[in-house]
Amino acid sequence: MRICIIAEGCYPYVVGGVSGWVHSIIQTFPKQEFILLTIIASRELSGKFAYELPENVTEVYELYLEDADWGSVNKRHKTRLNREEYHALRSLILNHEVEWDRMFDFFQNHDLSINDLLMGEDFYHAVLDCYNLQYPDIVFSDFLWTMRSMYLPLFLAMSMEVPQADVYHAVATGYAGILGSMGKHLHNGQLILSEHGIYTREREEELIKAQWVQRLYKKIWIQQFKKMSQVAYDKADLVTSLYQHARELQVELGCPKEKTMVTPNGINYRRLEKLSGVAPEQSGYIHVGAILRVAPIKDVKTMIQAFSYAKKRCPRLKLWIMGPYEEDPEYAAECFKMVETMGLLDVEFTGRIQITDYLGWMDMTILTSISEGQPLTILESFAAHVPVIATDVGNCRGLLYGEDDEFGRAGILTHIMNIEEIANAMVYLAENPEERRQMANAGYQRLMRKYKMEDMKKTYAEIYREAAHRQNLEWEE
Repeated sequence: MRICIIAEGCYPYVVGGVSGWVHSIIQTFPKQEFILLTIIASRELSGKFAYELPENVTEVYELYLEDADWGSVNKRHKTRLNREEYHALRSLILNHEVEWDRMFDFFQNHDLSINDLLMGEDFYHAVLDCYNLQYPDIVFSDFLWTMRSMYLPLFLAMSMEVPQADVYHAVATGYAGILGSMGKHLHNGQLILSEHGIYTREREEELIKAQWVQRLYKKIWIQQFKKMSQVAYDKADLVTSLYQHARELQVELGCPKEKTMVTPNGINYRRLEKLSGVAPEQSGYIHVGAILRVAPIKDVKTMIQAFSYAKKRCPRLKLWIMGPYEEDPEYAAECFKMVETMGLLDVEFTGRIQITDYLGWMDMTILTSISEGQPLTILESFAAHVPVIATDVGNCRGLLYGEDDEFGRAGILTHIMNIEEIANAMVYLAENPEERRQMANAGYQRLMRKYKMEDMKKTYAEIYREAAHRQNLEWEE
């Protein structure tokens, strides 16, 4: 069976999180052929893989959302739409009974200049109708250019060559969901949609905080992402989420409940069970480990500030920030400077590491993210018998405090960006070694109950087997 994994902004270009999950899925089923359809910002990132691709990955296709054909055109393109095509375009822009299949066919079957389409009469008139009906109080010229910038990446996605596959497995809605929906329509494949975070909600949170979008246009952008998610929910044969609350959000956002299924993450716990518990030349410290990408979404700055306050109360604390910092060099530089300016001698930035070299001698790990799904780093900490401090985002509450078990707390939950709470949590765990031990044991029991790699493999083997059956194909693990 040929499976097309569709991922936006993650695998195989960055490590950890969703990328790690995708890599695990591909490795878990070595007898299946996987192809990758990846969505990245620009051609500058092309081929810059952070992972060595498994042998069963046979092809990689890339979509560049910042690509365009705004330069000179040396051949003739279709410039005007017929009546049915214009009606479909208008339905898309007005978000009224959107004719997605006709739109997919239009972009796939014509030699198009996206530049000509966006600057042409048909797009102009459809946008004008939308403006008059929904946004007459906005300056029209600003509205028109906003719509052009909004629809450029969507039109690029719909112009993308989607490889033929038996199953399209999109790891988010958004542009990945569009490509998965298009693949199903064009090639009659099955569509599986697996959300690690709820894409629409994440984009909404980002837009609310964004400085580059004027207040009047935030709502328009949010509606665009909701529209793109809805088609993926409608087209999907199965929609998975990592935990029950995420499933409820999917249904709230328009996904038919009967399509939804909770599929928790799983990790290879055996490689983390019996790690060295002694830190080389670091035996006098209480070690706090942060396994993450140094990026704004992880809110490393709040972590550093909280650590500085905790350190004053508990001088034996040492913070290890373990993970790559190439994703956002400017933010990483600001974090380095912050540590230097605050005179924090006991903060180490290790860069990319093998967690097995460090996790065994951590006394606690910490995650101060402003957005998460079901963090693998928490599960990895549980496997190594390490308690966790985490912000109350995604499924962190369920992992730390339990959802359907009585194992007890496996760490301490804090509010996002709450420096005082995070500092207090570090101090509390530092001063209460017996509590750390009990939390570590609770986390390990919770992991063993339903977050093992074997559990995830069994779940997805059944999902893929069912998809193969619906396609009259054989499935072999």
